[in-house]
Amino acid sequence: MTQERPVTTRQDPDEGTLETPRDPSELDDFPTLTERYQRELLAHCYRMSGSVHEAEDLVQETFLRAWKASAGFQGRSSVRTWLYRIATNVCLTNLENKPRRPLPAGLGTTDQMAGDALEQNHEVAWLEPVPDAAVVVAERDTIRLAFVAALQHLPARQRAVLILRDVLRWSAAETAEALDTTVAAVNSALQRAHAQMQDRGLTADTVEPDLDDRQRDLLDQYVDAFWRKDITAIVNLLKAEAIWEMPPFTGWYLGATTIGQLIDRQCPGGHHDMPMVETRANGQPAFGLYMKSPDGDFTPFHLQVLQVEGTGPDARVAHVGAFFDPRLFATFGLPARLPAGYQPGDPVPTGPDNVATGDHVILGHP
Repeated sequence: MTQERPVTTRQDPDEGTLETPRDPSELDDFPTLTERYQRELLAHCYRMSGSVHEAEDLVQETFLRAWKASAGFQGRSSVRTWLYRIATNVCLTNLENKPRRPLPAGLGTTDQMAGDALEQNHEVAWLEPVPDAAVVVAERDTIRLAFVAALQHLPARQRAVLILRDVLRWSAAETAEALDTTVAAVNSALQRAHAQMQDRGLTADTVEPDLDDRQRDLLDQYVDAFWRKDITAIVNLLKAEAIWEMPPFTGWYLGATTIGQLIDRQCPGGHHDMPMVETRANGQPAFGLYMKSPDGDFTPFHLQVLQVEGTGPDARVAHVGAFFDPRLFATFGLPARLPAGYQPGDPVPTGPDNVATGDHVILGHP
């Protein structure tokens, strides 16, 4: 196994470094302050919690605590450092006595056959995807689904240490001060966290570059294959060892052939029943998949987050997380319904009664 490099994210050049003191007067205009740091703090709280909905609440709690404590801020550190320190401790408090948020493959069970009965578990607090539009994604390796899923396997304080040291690039001393511990304890926790992350195969080699033209064409074909429910085409677009997960269903499925059988046997949609609308999640391509209703229109079914691997003619879909949580369609700004007669490539319906704000670009064949 290759040695894992620390994951990092860049600081915006106009924000200064974490060590640069800032004028406390930045706190005088709190609405501007919250707007300035909202998206990056949401990414931070999401990495810690594994839930976009929980992260939104944690960011609000962070700003509330900051507002209450603002009179005591004297500018010995940057406002950003101060806010991250508050947010980290808000997250740690929130995570006390809470179980980790897994994906089905992280439950420790073996993969299932396509004909096995589907079992749901709504008692599990499942990992959730996050919209790219809601967070600052400087480097995708710190927000992608596999990385956030692996973070959930770390104890909360180890998770915090790894994020502060490797993602935010804080010093061991800064991290120790934020967590009210020692530098030695921080270094020990970071070493243990690195070992666990490396065991899960998260190395520089697992991070794919931006999508090339062939990969974009692959996604077009993927949308079209589901629209036609062409199982052969879907299987051919998957890696031979692809993985399919679909919380809150507890099973996970390994192999393109098994996944094709699962979609063929268990998915209720048929030919021209399943249009998709593209969005972005965790720095990865994602799609809201809709299902034809008895009335002929299309309603939300699940949100797919795809991991694409390979380039040129070798490009394939390596992992699909299909999230059966209808709240996610609003979170991602996807339409509440698609009209009867809709086809992939048609304009997405707009208007306050049908779609929330979001970033989506239509893929597929008109």
